[in-house]
Amino acid sequence: MTKPKNFLGNILKPFFSNSNKGKNEEDLEKIAAQEQKQFPFEVLVSATKNFHSDNKLGEGGFGPVFKGQLSDGRHIAVKKLSHSSRQGMKEFKNEAKLLARVQHRNVVNLLGYCAHGAEKLLVYEYVANESLDKILFKSAKRDVLSWKQRHDIIIGIARGLLYLHEGSHACIIHRDIKASNILLDDKWVPKIADFGMARLYPEDQTHVNTRVAGTSGYMAPEYVMYGHLSVKADVFSFGVVVLELISGQKNSKFNRDPDSRSLPEWAYKLYKKGRSWEIMDPSLAQSAIPDEIVMYIQISLLCTQSDPPLRPTMQQVVVMLSKNPGSLDKEPTRPGYPGSRIRSRRPGGTSHTAGTSGASNPSTFSSSSSSNTVSATASSSTPTRQRLDPHGKRPMRD
Repeated sequence: MTKPKNFLGNILKPFFSNSNKGKNEEDLEKIAAQEQKQFPFEVLVSATKNFHSDNKLGEGGFGPVFKGQLSDGRHIAVKKLSHSSRQGMKEFKNEAKLLARVQHRNVVNLLGYCAHGAEKLLVYEYVANESLDKILFKSAKRDVLSWKQRHDIIIGIARGLLYLHEGSHACIIHRDIKASNILLDDKWVPKIADFGMARLYPEDQTHVNTRVAGTSGYMAPEYVMYGHLSVKADVFSFGVVVLELISGQKNSKFNRDPDSRSLPEWAYKLYKKGRSWEIMDPSLAQSAIPDEIVMYIQISLLCTQSDPPLRPTMQQVVVMLSKNPGSLDKEPTRPGYPGSRIRSRRPGGTSHTAGTSGASNPSTFSSSSSSNTVSATASSSTPTRQRLDPHGKRPMRD
């Protein structure tokens, strides 16, 4: 394998228009300078047995993903760009740019790239146990996840997100944190994957315009309704994943309580009654530490509050997760859901209520991420009406 200096720039060049060619090439040259490897196409053909269907792990907006084994014995996962997917091209470029300089135990490791004619591929470490979604919702394997393992998965996801928000070369907002984008290795260590929708924000950039993209059931209400994106959107999604891990329930298919719109709302109602432990997955009965589970539910509800500034940062979340049960004195307000009313902030720093968020103490958490706030193309005062894709991927505009 070789390490050509301008390799990444070459494979991504067709994806850019001439109008911003100079800036994009400058950005890509910096990325190409990193120690990333070019994999010859024939090596990947051999590793995946010519991309045989038996080795197919799944398929997304980018294209199919295949399992492979290199001649040195290493197992890999190969993302193969679909020739017909314009969205896939954007996600390919985005993922390559963002992951080239990202390295953390709880973030999937990008091993290298391949460009062969029209073929564009990304090569990752192979993660043996596939996704949390498959283990938790789509197989009989859920019982193998004891509370200790779920506890460790929660801690790992939190640390991975903290790294992306504050420890990486620049703040990265994932935008699509969900159970299917959490991969588990052979030791059940979680790894955040799929950065096709993620956004990178340099320190000197206060906002950008972006479209709404994500998965229904995990997106923060202010993002779905107004296109307002900040690190607090990832915090919201993390809170949903924590509740799914504890309950074994998928938020987008929640039906346990006819009077609750969502899993977070059901958890909040039980929490206010002092019965939050009732959401616990019955399969955890033998391994559960009840006081710890109750505290983790409380933390997840802090993360899913309707008012974004009330949500903790991931740094605060990691600290809270390390506390002893019973020592957490933060009280969550009502969780958000698409259509819920949220509080908004006036330019002078004071707040006005665009509705009732249920917030009894607006200063519980102060947002330290104002520089990472993103405004959608549509103004928040006249939001574009959206309807959710029934398949759960992206909102669709009318």
